[in-house]
Amino acid sequence: MTRARQIWILIALFTGSVVVLLTMPLIGMKFTPLQAVLDPAGSGIEGEIFWRIRIPRVLAAWLAGAGLAAAGMVFQALFRNSLATPFTLGVASGAALGAALSIRFGIALSIAGISSTPLWAFAGASVSILLVYGITSGITGTRRGMNTATMLLAGVAVSFFFSSLNLFTQYISDFTHTFRIIRWLMGGVQVAGYKSILEMLPLVLGGLVITLWLTRELDILTTGEEMAAGRGVDVARTRNLLFFGSSLMVGGVVAVCGPIGFVGLMVPHICRLLVGPGHRFLAPASILAGGTFLTVCDTFARTIIAPAEIPVGVITALLGGPFFLALLIRDR
Repeated sequence: MTRARQIWILIALFTGSVVVLLTMPLIGMKFTPLQAVLDPAGSGIEGEIFWRIRIPRVLAAWLAGAGLAAAGMVFQALFRNSLATPFTLGVASGAALGAALSIRFGIALSIAGISSTPLWAFAGASVSILLVYGITSGITGTRRGMNTATMLLAGVAVSFFFSSLNLFTQYISDFTHTFRIIRWLMGGVQVAGYKSILEMLPLVLGGLVITLWLTRELDILTTGEEMAAGRGVDVARTRNLLFFGSSLMVGGVVAVCGPIGFVGLMVPHICRLLVGPGHRFLAPASILAGGTFLTVCDTFARTIIAPAEIPVGVITALLGGPFFLALLIRDR
């Protein structure tokens, strides 16, 4: 694939992403975009809905989709496994356990304006990340660095352990708490105002910067760790940066939006078909396509049975299940 074609595809993805960000908030509204911008106060209740609910929701969905897609691309390169996802290392299970404990026991703790459930969800995700890192380092030895196969197995074990604790928490909960926990586990972008965006922006932005900064190293890591070390890559340092940057990015998204699955699996593969496997173009393409994809899915979720809503995690799972099976058949 020529570089000119890759650049044109990136420009098309960027243009499409901008169009989605501008048009999705207006779906279902009864006033023109010009009126919303020039006279927000004169547009009444719809203006309030537009500026305080629709715009923040679209921005949150785009940010979450971009972070999940970038993290999926990174983990697929690190593990050299086309079926790796952002939740492979147990981040989602840890966050789900933290949120479930907060809901079940009514823990009302707020730090720096962050509400209880997102705070405990991020704490659970952080514990999961540290556990996986600690187990992997303890097995392989800190001097030798982390082994990706050991890290993958440790992540699966931690994920199952936290999932079992989450099931136990639901079992000892009453009907109301159980419903709230299950609803949170479905994933959604039900945000109001810009507070939730500011909560996950630093983590997502930091993870995206690390990903874009290390695109060359990602290309070399896909050839194998020994080959990467022979070509001058500090494998342990690069892997640690990508591991913690991507995991914390996923933790920030899950803490605010819940575990929205399959975005990090589908989008990187689709972008590989468009721009090729080189991460110099694949990384920005995945970021743009991931944000656009989740924004469109969320708009579909809130309008298909309006005034009721479908959790966007249900929509992505419906799309991701057949996609996952197709990858399994193709990679057999």
